[in-house]
Amino acid sequence: MNKLEKFFNPQSIAIVGATEEAGKVGNILTKNLLELGYAGEALNHSVQGKIFLVNPKHEKLFGQKCYKNLSEIEKPVDLAIVAIPAKFVSEAVKTGIDKTKNFIIISAGFSEIGAEGKVREKELAEIAAQNNLNILGPNCLGFIIPALKLNASFAAGLPPEGDIAFVSQSGALISATLDLAVKENLRFSKIISIGNKMQMDEAEIMEYLAKDEETKVIALYLEGISDGKKFIETCQKISKPIVILKAGRTERSQKAIASHTGALAGSDLIMDAVFRKCGVIRAENLGEFFNLLEMLSRGKIPPNNSVAIVTNAGGPGVLTTDAFKNQKIQLAEFSDDLKRELKSVLPPESSVENPIDLLGDAGMERYDKVLGILGQNESIGSIIFVLTPQALTPVEKIADRIIEFGKNTAKNVTTVFIGYDQVSGSIQKMEASGLPNFLCPEEAVKALNGTRSMEHITHNTEQNINSGRREETGKILQKALDENRKALFFAEAKNIVEKYGIPTINFWTAADETVQFPAAVKVDSDKVLHKTDKQGLILDIKDKISLDEAVSKLKNNFPGENIIIQPMLPRDVELIVGLKRDPVFGPVIVAGLGGIYTEIFQIAELIVAPAGKEDIKNILLNGKLGFLFQATRGKKPYPLEKIIEIISGVQELAMESENIQEVDINPLLIYNNEKDPVAVDIKIII
Repeated sequence: MNKLEKFFNPQSIAIVGATEEAGKVGNILTKNLLELGYAGEALNHSVQGKIFLVNPKHEKLFGQKCYKNLSEIEKPVDLAIVAIPAKFVSEAVKTGIDKTKNFIIISAGFSEIGAEGKVREKELAEIAAQNNLNILGPNCLGFIIPALKLNASFAAGLPPEGDIAFVSQSGALISATLDLAVKENLRFSKIISIGNKMQMDEAEIMEYLAKDEETKVIALYLEGISDGKKFIETCQKISKPIVILKAGRTERSQKAIASHTGALAGSDLIMDAVFRKCGVIRAENLGEFFNLLEMLSRGKIPPNNSVAIVTNAGGPGVLTTDAFKNQKIQLAEFSDDLKRELKSVLPPESSVENPIDLLGDAGMERYDKVLGILGQNESIGSIIFVLTPQALTPVEKIADRIIEFGKNTAKNVTTVFIGYDQVSGSIQKMEASGLPNFLCPEEAVKALNGTRSMEHITHNTEQNINSGRREETGKILQKALDENRKALFFAEAKNIVEKYGIPTINFWTAADETVQFPAAVKVDSDKVLHKTDKQGLILDIKDKISLDEAVSKLKNNFPGENIIIQPMLPRDVELIVGLKRDPVFGPVIVAGLGGIYTEIFQIAELIVAPAGKEDIKNILLNGKLGFLFQATRGKKPYPLEKIIEIISGVQELAMESENIQEVDINPLLIYNNEKDPVAVDIKIII
């Protein structure tokens, strides 16, 4: 906090590259600082913002003294903004080290342009590290602090002052957001462009914003995260709502050719798992991003998932009900007592189910009585008011009553006033009072649902490293590496996973005399990872003659490769439990429905390591696999605790063996009787 206090609350700013030449970035920066209020208004009610202009080509600019470089400035400088060609930036920073420790590098031409730019950025990073500098950028827009009338960027204007801090990797999106801010009625505490994130990244800035008293909601647009561990640890320490719009949904961090696990754990799915682990709210698109910011900035975090709908129109009420499909929030189930209370104050034609239909002729009296009843009901966490302006509807009076109710309740109060001319004044009044309003029910429900993402937070768990087990595993892996293999043989994989408590199927070689029938014969090779696709697997072998034929066939098809034999086990449910080592976030565990249709159905959960057993349990129970652990239609639930132990074992393997890139246990056969789960096929890729 102290490190960045002067950075984002500067009382003096130098502009390197200031100019009177229209169209130049240095010109826009200088005008923003001189003309939008920062230089003319008192900061913190005591100190006036001081501006120093730096350009070696001029003695004076904008009627004031111009310095040749930062070192010539007589007084200390809280912040220097550099907007000159990239090849001159490092030298300009060096000359200012004795004057300031804080720099915004607006200049482009660094790592974003390729090899030459990367060299420049590396040099700049070394200067920063050696001199303990704070550098925002390079290749960034700058930042804006509306409360200080401070626009230290080359974006136009000042947005309304409020409590949303917006951090963006895209300067263009900041410009667009500023333009949309008035229309969307969004108000900001800070707007910060991070550009290339050479030194100050989103995690460091979030940590600062977490302690910023003016910020209620932290919003980010990100294209990538460079330090996954730092990002997760920072998010988990922050109690304020964090909303992220993450670009690149269709991209994958690497091609998933090695395993089913790799195919299931695409980079965007990993990002979803990371956000769930951190309690971050993810926006699906820009419209939803703005809606979430409106909800979190103006609305209250609901105390529970239960929502009541109050409407004066049946159709919109039904549409609001439909919007609850597949959401975490739920329509409240009204008790008989609550229904009786509502019936006693409403006309017989009104519906007292949920939604509550007050009818088209509803006046203030009905709203008053219903609000009185709902306000006393603690089981309801949120109320959505859906209103259409009908002939007998006193829109303004109803809006005033809802505003009053919202101020005096812990419930989330959200409005959907549908229309334009007849409701616009009331909408403005409600938004000014702090109530969120949405144009349509679907937007309101989705935004309200987003607030519940904060509750599903998993926390990092310290892992105890078993040094003896780690050493034994390491020897097996090293042998494979020495032989230039990319995967382990089944015997090696079985040896390793059993050290981590994972029960594994028995096997024989083709030379063994004693084999249990029915049996399966499979090729065991580091080059044939998908046996079914390559016809390297023959099932349901009933006798010795058939076995010999199968072995001979696979030897002919895969000359020089190992052939193994396994017993055919009864099949009930097949799971996949796997591991992928993500380049940004490290080990990610996959647990889902397995077998040959793994990639087709893609019913799987991702767990970002490290995660405790209670966290793993919550993810399994609340996710796509939850149905397996419930008694349904006479079937017993499957063994949740045993599956948690297996997932924990794979996680421990990942934490102890960094040479392992991917693990596929597929299928893992599970049973809803006393029989233990058993791993049938295991791939360990190094």
